[in-house]
Amino acid sequence: MTRPLSYRLAGVDVTAAERFVEAIGPLVRSTHGPEVVTHASRFAGLLRPDLDGISDPVIAATCDGVGTKVLLATEPAHFEGLGRDLVAMNVNDLLPLGARPLLFLDYLAAGRLDADRLGAAVRGIAAACREAGCALLGGETAEMPNVHADGAIEMAGFAVGLVDGDRLPDPSAIRPGDPVVALPSTGLHSNGFTLARRALFDQAGLDPDGTVPGLVGTLGDVLRTPTAIYVDAVANVSFKAAAHITGGGLLGRLAALLPAGLGARIDPDTYTRPPILGVVSQAGGVPEEEMAATFNMGLGFVAVVDEAPEGWLRVGEVTEGGGVDLGYASR
Repeated sequence: MTRPLSYRLAGVDVTAAERFVEAIGPLVRSTHGPEVVTHASRFAGLLRPDLDGISDPVIAATCDGVGTKVLLATEPAHFEGLGRDLVAMNVNDLLPLGARPLLFLDYLAAGRLDADRLGAAVRGIAAACREAGCALLGGETAEMPNVHADGAIEMAGFAVGLVDGDRLPDPSAIRPGDPVVALPSTGLHSNGFTLARRALFDQAGLDPDGTVPGLVGTLGDVLRTPTAIYVDAVANVSFKAAAHITGGGLLGRLAALLPAGLGARIDPDTYTRPPILGVVSQAGGVPEEEMAATFNMGLGFVAVVDEAPEGWLRVGEVTEGGGVDLGYASR
């Protein structure tokens, strides 16, 4: 006789999911300010933005994940760091538009609902939302057996921001000689991990739990260093164009923000590369230009301005003619 099936026997524990949602409630509410509108519905969140001083409100939105960095997470504490990465990768993408983050949504999917790991991820998300000044307004936690292996978690995030249309950055105002300024990264952030893992683990045979000369802590700890959140540093800074240095690396993102016919010259002696970059390059024999087209090279956010803001690194200047010179010859 065939055993009667239930959703739980099929692999999805709805009751456990409900308990998890209730458990993370205080974390979610810790990100809510007076702009969040309380409502009994659990289908969507409500937010009433402060439009004071904004003459032409324009919504900015973005979606991103943490990529294969998630494969380096084995303990709950590691997933807390990934939660921060998830928020940072999204809210930082709003900043080149001059937008301030308003709200964040998350999508967490796993083969089996692991409350410890998922709860740690939400703790990291909530802490990062508080730092970024945006509300964790909702999200989705999906238990998906046969789609995801047990222990694996897929993470995606969605951020919405607001900018005054009258104050949008204007790349057409960029001129030769304009300063190029930057904010340092904390490491690889959440980009290029497929190349980094291939170089470090597959090619060089290094152990993520081992140590490497020149690095502080284990190799895994260094790689898992969370992405910097630049919301406070960028607030009230006026720029002609800016880029969050993610996919395409420093070389690609910097080239993309410049109008046709203009380039940039970067002085490599004005900033410090995280040592992990040298380890990856040496382990995989990765050429300098490939490194720069994949990783942030130590600069997490770059902008073109009239004058360098206080606390930012002046790393170079805009030049006539296309192309970006990162100073390879001086390395």
